[in-house]
Amino acid sequence: MRKFLTFAIAVASTISFSAQNSQRDSINNPNNQVNTAQRILNGNINTKGVTVGGYGELTYNRKNGENAEVDVQRLVLLFGYKFDERTQFITEVEFEHVKEVYVEQAFLQYSVSDNVNLRAGLMLVPMGIVNEYHEPTTFNGVERPSVDGSIIPTTWRELGVGVSGRYNEASLRYQAYIFNGFLSSTSDGNGNITGGKIGGSKGLRGGRQKGAKSTMNNLNFSGKLDYYGLPGLRLGLSGYFGRTQSPADIEDVAGADVGLSMLGVDARYAYQRFTARGQFIHGSLTDTEAYNNATNSKLGSALQGYYLEATYNLLPQNKRQQLFGFVRYEDFDTHASVDGNLTKDLSYDRQEWTLGLSYKIAPGAVIKGDYQIKNNAVVGASTVNQLNLGLGVWF
Repeated sequence: MRKFLTFAIAVASTISFSAQNSQRDSINNPNNQVNTAQRILNGNINTKGVTVGGYGELTYNRKNGENAEVDVQRLVLLFGYKFDERTQFITEVEFEHVKEVYVEQAFLQYSVSDNVNLRAGLMLVPMGIVNEYHEPTTFNGVERPSVDGSIIPTTWRELGVGVSGRYNEASLRYQAYIFNGFLSSTSDGNGNITGGKIGGSKGLRGGRQKGAKSTMNNLNFSGKLDYYGLPGLRLGLSGYFGRTQSPADIEDVAGADVGLSMLGVDARYAYQRFTARGQFIHGSLTDTEAYNNATNSKLGSALQGYYLEATYNLLPQNKRQQLFGFVRYEDFDTHASVDGNLTKDLSYDRQEWTLGLSYKIAPGAVIKGDYQIKNNAVVGASTVNQLNLGLGVWF
């Protein structure tokens, strides 16, 4: 018994649970907002040891005319280990829909100086807002913005190496990485293309490799700059450039892969009880005609989308709890342009309104509800109305 107690005390002395900070948790403090990985890397523990954290979402979705779907959408366990004052390891293990298990992040960081950090491993691609800041208490709405599902395929992460850091004197945060890219096509092992992984209404989403025995024959560059020098305002500029990946036996076959250039701008602003955010993303693809001829995937030569959101805290600022009323408008199209004989599919040109409430009952715990109105550019198409309810935690 004494040996067991000694062991338990020794283990406990190395573990630090992530402390929730109401300011950093809040959606209305864009200058200082961090995600789970940044919070640990920024110094949740001052000595060697393990940090444990996590976040999760339970959701209720009901489209008009359909039964409701209830789901433990995700439960994410985060572990960080600090080897010394310069070296840390971060990983996130995600359980989706109870039965699916993924590794969302797993990277090693070495701090060369206060402004330069080297990273290698499975990392988030820095594009837009929600791909990096997707903990449920950091965004409004039960579901993440649709632009961050169809145009930016959140959660978008791949294996790579790079550098990150910040210069507070210039109010700049920077990131630059080399990644493997999307898998675009499959083969039969004998030099024949058998199908496509990207295209149609979901754009690039089906090509995410997520670090699972990923094919790599092209290098891709990703980078982002964030400026936070003005009170309450944070601006972001993102870029991603390269080609998709294909199996070795077809990598020289016409239509096996495509070129991709993606640019994004985003902004977050807060003043007293009012907050706003928005982003615009444009992706340009080359060689899509040959790719579609080989795979029949209906991949557009341009993907584009944006959203604008306004939020107001309905409770006094001096209250610990917060009740955000918000409205968001989204416009996104995975057939913004097409090449060759492919005809634009107007059902891929979509518009959505989302109106709802986010009730922060405590730092790290939120109850959400919203109503969505979804349309597309097809003449006479039916409007889809959807009610969403959810619980979110982050600790």
